[in-house]
Amino acid sequence: MRSVYVLIVHPVFLSAFFSWLIAQLIKSVLSAVRNPARGPGEAIVTIFWRTGGMPSSHSSMVTALATSIGFAEGIGSSIFILSLCYGAVVIRDALGVRRAAGLQAQALNRLGQQVAHSSEITFSPVREINGHTSAEVSVGVLLGFFIAVAFSIL
Repeated sequence: MRSVYVLIVHPVFLSAFFSWLIAQLIKSVLSAVRNPARGPGEAIVTIFWRTGGMPSSHSSMVTALATSIGFAEGIGSSIFILSLCYGAVVIRDALGVRRAAGLQAQALNRLGQQVAHSSEITFSPVREINGHTSAEVSVGVLLGFFIAVAFSIL
């Protein structure tokens, strides 16, 4: 039980967890402002499962992770370099691969709907994965950095 306590009070864990949580809460609030008809259940789904949107919780979390590890272990440590590389992969994925897959899915769904309207073919849309814009990733990175600094210094 002590090892669980040590984990959840560690500044690296706290900064990563709270950067993710705060980013998801901001995303949920922005979603509720844009679409006020949604109920409280939709807010819970947004907080725990939705991807894409402002700010990027993926970018926020990996930035907080790398920043807090840099504070705790030093920027010359192997674990900091690992977390920095891991963060770069996650951010690149959020900006590039996932975004491209989402745009392709949107194009396929539009094409499928057009074909379904003009013929007797039944169309089942594919899932549209939401990647991030550079602004969403940038805000996520800044959020994660400042939260990690706060947890590391305080």
